Amino acid sequence: MRGRVQGVGFRPYVYRLAAGLRLAGVVGNDTHGAFIEIEGPAAAVAEFVDRLPRELPPLAAISRIEAVDLPVRGEATFRIDHSARDGVQDAEITPDVALCADCRRELFDPADRRYRYPFINCTHCGPRYSIIRQIPYDRPNTTMAVFRMCPACQAEYDDPANRRFHAQPNACPACGPQVRLTDAAGRPLEGDPIRLCARRLAEGGIVAIKGLGGFHLACRADLDEAVATLRERKGRESKPLAVMVGTLEQARALAEIPPSAAEVLADVTRPIVLVPARRSEAVSPHVAPGCGLLGLMLPYTPLHELLFAEGLGPLVMTSGNPTEEPLCRDNDEALQRLGGIADAFLLHNRDIERRVDDSVVLASADEPVVPVRRARGFAPAPIRSAVEAAEPVLAVGAELKSTVCVLAGNTAVVSEHLGELANPRAYRNFVDTVEQFQRLLRVRPAVIACDMHPDYAATRFARRYAREGGLRLVEVQHHHAHLVSVMAEHGLSGGTLGIICDGTGFGTDGTIWGGEILAGDEAGFRRVGHLSTFSLPGGDAAARETWRPAAGLLQAVFGDSWPGAALEALERVPADALRLVRRRLQAGARLPITSSLGRVFDAAAFLLGVCDHNRHEAEAAMALEALARDHGPAEPFPCGRPAYDEAGPAVVDLGPMVRSLLAGMADKTPIPRLARAFHETMAVLLAEAARPIAERLGLRRVCLSGGCFVNGVLLAGLTRRLREAGLEVCRHRVVPTGDGGVSLGQAVCAAAVCART
Repeated sequence: MRGRVQGVGFRPYVYRLAAGLRLAGVVGNDTHGAFIEIEGPAAAVAEFVDRLPRELPPLAAISRIEAVDLPVRGEATFRIDHSARDGVQDAEITPDVALCADCRRELFDPADRRYRYPFINCTHCGPRYSIIRQIPYDRPNTTMAVFRMCPACQAEYDDPANRRFHAQPNACPACGPQVRLTDAAGRPLEGDPIRLCARRLAEGGIVAIKGLGGFHLACRADLDEAVATLRERKGRESKPLAVMVGTLEQARALAEIPPSAAEVLADVTRPIVLVPARRSEAVSPHVAPGCGLLGLMLPYTPLHELLFAEGLGPLVMTSGNPTEEPLCRDNDEALQRLGGIADAFLLHNRDIERRVDDSVVLASADEPVVPVRRARGFAPAPIRSAVEAAEPVLAVGAELKSTVCVLAGNTAVVSEHLGELANPRAYRNFVDTVEQFQRLLRVRPAVIACDMHPDYAATRFARRYAREGGLRLVEVQHHHAHLVSVMAEHGLSGGTLGIICDGTGFGTDGTIWGGEILAGDEAGFRRVGHLSTFSLPGGDAAARETWRPAAGLLQAVFGDSWPGAALEALERVPADALRLVRRRLQAGARLPITSSLGRVFDAAAFLLGVCDHNRHEAEAAMALEALARDHGPAEPFPCGRPAYDEAGPAVVDLGPMVRSLLAGMADKTPIPRLARAFHETMAVLLAEAARPIAERLGLRRVCLSGGCFVNGVLLAGLTRRLREAGLEVCRHRVVPTGDGGVSLGQAVCAAAVCART
């Protein structure tokens, strides 16, 4: 059996099934998954084989069963064998999962010996990936190895009929990990740690809480002063903060929860779910300023459940790290790095083997959720690609929202979210993860894949790693990797059309791409369409100061008379900076050229007076989307059809959209209506460009990828229009639509390129 069959109660399940049918044999774990030898009357064996995949435990999943006939041994009993450790490792590693209903019931049962024990778990719940050191997933190979089970826990662990049979983190108050509360200097505070922590939070304090894969920084979500203080100390000026609530009913009081969101909120994965916020005094406006979406999650550890049982309302529960740095995972590390942020620390003595942040998904009213950040609860579940790698491939991803991926055969394993590699601590964590991931999976790559951008830290790493290790290096264009990431998770192969929209990606022509229509497969692509290009005065500064892409876009539409087209908006720009940019644009200075939809969103947000400065990534786009979502439907602006040239790609002219936007401003059209019309227009332009290209190339499938599709209004509008045109739309369901999915695409591209050369 291959699939998720280790650490999920699979062996006791098989034992009970075989024993019930009076069959003999053995079940055990090995480096591929699990093995079963079964013998008995033919009818009973057939029933066993039929029922095996249909009655699995909640967390188990079988991806493949290989069956062979063996000589009958005449065994009389069925047994559970010790794990086998020989051979190449390709067993699936189970992600960390939320507390199950049975353990929660015991947690609050005064008669249970684990009453109020914050580390209660069984084979159906609890830590997995965050504590495992090597495969097979057995207690000696986890950070629980230092805790020797008491006789009562050992008896449960050894009993195949018990829910805790071979539950590797099994423990109780007598033999397992313990929590303690300290002040900011690490001095212990006397009393019940969880009740003291809840009191600190209720009084407006900030507490660093050690969880499954690292620390959270928590405070009351309804106290302006507490949230503002947390932002100031953490250095997180405006980026939205996640909120944890005790129940789904509390979540519904704070946000609109469509069925898809309710389902995933309560799922064992327990991600942060982005949903439209309601106006509520239970959440401070400082939590998600100007965003319109609220990131909500439910408790997923027994410690969380115990905190909320103390009567706490919604809590900010944000990553326990200084901004842009990796999560803190160790007690001493947290006291050092978070000592200037938290007023108190809720610590425990179960070591965390690897940092695993909370996952984030975007909810939709009528579609499955879209992954935004893939980590706890999802990583490192494998993805089966239609392309099979002849030799193992390591892909090192992009610069932002970094992940790494290992592809062996047709099994791709994508790491948890690693962060932004421009930060030195994040880069060191990335380097450590590359080595740790290979050790855990027992894979030594022969090929390394990376982005084409010469200045990416991951690209420089890959080039050096290939040179020093004698690996083959494959550089993959950023947007091609996006396209193939969608194909890989859907198990697709062959010719496909892709609409890839994001903030930046190094193009094959040396310009900055980001509003692309590509046609290709895993081994190659053609750029068959793109947004009309414009200059980016200031280079990287154009991603922060929204007037800069606006100036470039205006100049592309109006020529040298561009300042007169938006005089009122440009009055907000410092005169000296505007004068310099105007001079450079008129002189035809060498400036970066882009087709980025992300920068078009920035320009529109500036022209509409919505956002002049991106204090965090995509702040302007998020604010624009919030206005568009609140307004509701609006007619798109009049816009022309793309210009086609058989010798080159179709060019989507942005001029009519820009002129309509400015005309609406001059007519005093309400800004929310213009924001919605802008979204609808971009959806029309992209759909109208893709439809005739698909017809001409005989392609009926369109893949959507890139960070711009975290925008739910744009994604829904484009999806609807493509489907109305008779096209099949494939969107991300497994890996993030942003750069967190790029490593998967790189790995599959590299395998395909190697197979053809």
